[in-house]
Amino acid sequence: MSTPLCDLSAVEIAGRVRNGSLRAEQVLDSALERIRAVEGRPPSLEPYELQAEDRSTVHAFITLTEERARAQARAVDDAVAAGKDPGALAGVPLGVKDIFCVAGTPSTAGSRILANFVAPYTATPVARLEAAGAVTLGKVNLDEFTFGSSNESTAFRPPPGNPWDPGRVPGGSSGGSAAAVAAGEVALSLGTDTAGSIRQPAAFCGVVGMKPTYGRVSRYGLIAFASSLDCPGPVARTVSDAALMLGVIAGADIHDATAAHVPVPDYLGGLEQDVRGLRIGLSPDYFKLRYPDPQTGELREQPITPEIETAVRSAAEALARQGAEIVENVPMPNTHLGIPAYFVISRVEAASNLHRYDGVKYGFRYAGPVGDLKELYRKSRAAGFGRQPKLRILMGMYVSAEQYEKGYYQRALRVRTLIRRDFEQAFDRGGAHRLDALLTATTPTTAFELDAVYGDSVLMQYADLLTVPADHAGVPGISLPVGLDAQQLPIGIQLLGPDFSEARLLQIARAYERQTQTEAWRAARPKVLNL
Repeated sequence: MSTPLCDLSAVEIAGRVRNGSLRAEQVLDSALERIRAVEGRPPSLEPYELQAEDRSTVHAFITLTEERARAQARAVDDAVAAGKDPGALAGVPLGVKDIFCVAGTPSTAGSRILANFVAPYTATPVARLEAAGAVTLGKVNLDEFTFGSSNESTAFRPPPGNPWDPGRVPGGSSGGSAAAVAAGEVALSLGTDTAGSIRQPAAFCGVVGMKPTYGRVSRYGLIAFASSLDCPGPVARTVSDAALMLGVIAGADIHDATAAHVPVPDYLGGLEQDVRGLRIGLSPDYFKLRYPDPQTGELREQPITPEIETAVRSAAEALARQGAEIVENVPMPNTHLGIPAYFVISRVEAASNLHRYDGVKYGFRYAGPVGDLKELYRKSRAAGFGRQPKLRILMGMYVSAEQYEKGYYQRALRVRTLIRRDFEQAFDRGGAHRLDALLTATTPTTAFELDAVYGDSVLMQYADLLTVPADHAGVPGISLPVGLDAQQLPIGIQLLGPDFSEARLLQIARAYERQTQTEAWRAARPKVLNL
């Protein structure tokens, strides 16, 4: 049986469209057929009651833009027919996390307060993808304003299900991105990573997700959560596809002063180099969890899931067989402080960013009678924001108040510096370890069931315990699938590297992908594709 066009890699789709052996409209038709087969009822703001069929479908999209996608696909085919360059991503189906503005489309951030907002301009990463020939099928679901680790805080219900088991979460906040890619609805999706929000759902859904170095990709047009942490990045099914996508979206941007003026290498061109001689580290601090007991607040410690630890060590062995040098016992002593520091820093920045939603300039406005402007603000925000934005505003305002700022916010910033120092020492070429990359688990567990953790903000946040240190440090990381657990749920590992080492991380990830290409788990398909 031939492979459906929507299941081809982005590299293959673009290559065949560019050489004329495949039309972009054919690929689009295949992707739309897959969406109709697996998507289920579209999420909405109406009162949500779980139906039995919701546990067997994906619900990845908030908005489908079929007509816009059709016009883009035709433009690609016309360019090929005219002998013009259609772009590096010619005809590749793309999903965009609905935290990015796309001109003429609803840009909701997964929130009721922006449900009626139609963006007047397009975010730089999206504009670059579309200029390269990608075909945007629509906007995919996310935790409200990216506040969450399961995609259950979205105002647009039902929330996405994990394609491997739709009764489980796809992760968050880029859960819609990862689910859409895993289910073959799109070949690529644009996500964002603030505490692990690309890498964690990529691990849960068995796909590849990359958080670039902070500033490697422009944030212009990204609806901000925590401005010092947010990083746009690719979600894809293969390392090669992630490399292709990153090469398109990376680079300086006159609209974003934080976008780095650092040359963009040919990520795809150097992908097949071997890993001989590279030093890849393992840290004991990434094989255990330290977290407060939800009932008593007592600090507890436990190892990560044994199957996941085994997968990390097996990946290290696979890389060692290719000539990499595995460096054991790399100390990363401040890893366990990543979540407490994130709780403070992200909420201060979130509270600041959320002040712009006031019911006056754009978005939701309370329609009832009000006595004055302050009451309009208050009632618009009360009705427009969900629980998670309200909690973040309250905590952000509290810890940044004059009497608490030194005890919480300034201390969190100092901890962030210590976390950054851990990475600098591990990667220091003149230091004790001289790592090219650090190899860790992406998540402490595989995907948990819907409603199992949601509502417990502290416990939910600790799903990002292994990913958030890289966000504090600003360094790049990539998550890639390494197998399935006993419940047939994907396991992910991550590679972390020094600033602007994306090419090296992609090279190592591709080496592992190549080494394990024939392993039985790679033939497994998500449950939604077997129904």
